[in-house]
Amino acid sequence: MSNINALTQQFSINGEVGFREIPGGLTVVDIRNKAATASIVMQGAHLTDWTPLGGKPVIWLSPDAKFAAGKSIRGGVPVCWPWFGPHESKKEYPAHGYARTVAWDLISVTPSVSGESTRLVFRLCEDDKTRAMWPHACTLEMHYNIGKTLDIDLVTHNQSKQAITIGQALHTYFAVGDLRQVKITGLDACPYLDKVDGFKRKTQAGDITIADEVDRIYLQSIADCLIKDASLKRTIRIAKRGSHSTIVWSPWAEKAKQMGDLGTDGHLHMVCVESANAADDVVQVAANSTCRLQVSYSVEKL
Repeated sequence: MSNINALTQQFSINGEVGFREIPGGLTVVDIRNKAATASIVMQGAHLTDWTPLGGKPVIWLSPDAKFAAGKSIRGGVPVCWPWFGPHESKKEYPAHGYARTVAWDLISVTPSVSGESTRLVFRLCEDDKTRAMWPHACTLEMHYNIGKTLDIDLVTHNQSKQAITIGQALHTYFAVGDLRQVKITGLDACPYLDKVDGFKRKTQAGDITIADEVDRIYLQSIADCLIKDASLKRTIRIAKRGSHSTIVWSPWAEKAKQMGDLGTDGHLHMVCVESANAADDVVQVAANSTCRLQVSYSVEKL
């Protein structure tokens, strides 16, 4: 893991950006500016909190989340890359790729002149193990802009002499007051693959409400998605670019108990709405070119 003293010396900003080590030996970057607070675990460049000033947390982290080297974290914004779901031929490779469970370097920290936003750039650290799974010359960066809105830019630089194909997603867990009182809009009329029903292809009719397990890959999805939360009296807006698929996931009660790290009634307090390139929407990145998956999260009164 990264050296706290070295990171502090190079990147800390008094009162705005600091570093700490948590159980499991992982390093966390804490951000506090005039508009928001946030925390990012350097393993996976994994954001675990974003709370606009005067508001409630928007990103959900399980109270039973486990923090350990090489293990994924339940909650926050896991990065799925360079494939989504199981690897197409190597079933022993980790589901959703390896980006969320390996070390990343912090490349830069830039505060805004107004003090109302903070920009951080992370770069995935490749090693022999990752190169064995992904033998292509490319670099992956995660750009965060922390402020009144949370802006995320996942950037793949293909430095090889041939095209590569990637699947990717920002597997974001959003905090809700009571999922039974939530409506998700923006996906009406989109075709989707229903993973709970044997990957049958269906079409969404109207808003999404959840009262059982949901695991769907929505295709041809480019419009903003809105999480309308009657319990917390707020709407979370998800705007995106470079993505034509959206995953909506809730394990619901029975599966949540089997998972063991979702916390008591955790399934009622989170929902994943993931901006992605998955299934029919994998992306071919041309030689010596760049692919960007960009999202912007904001909060509005309901």
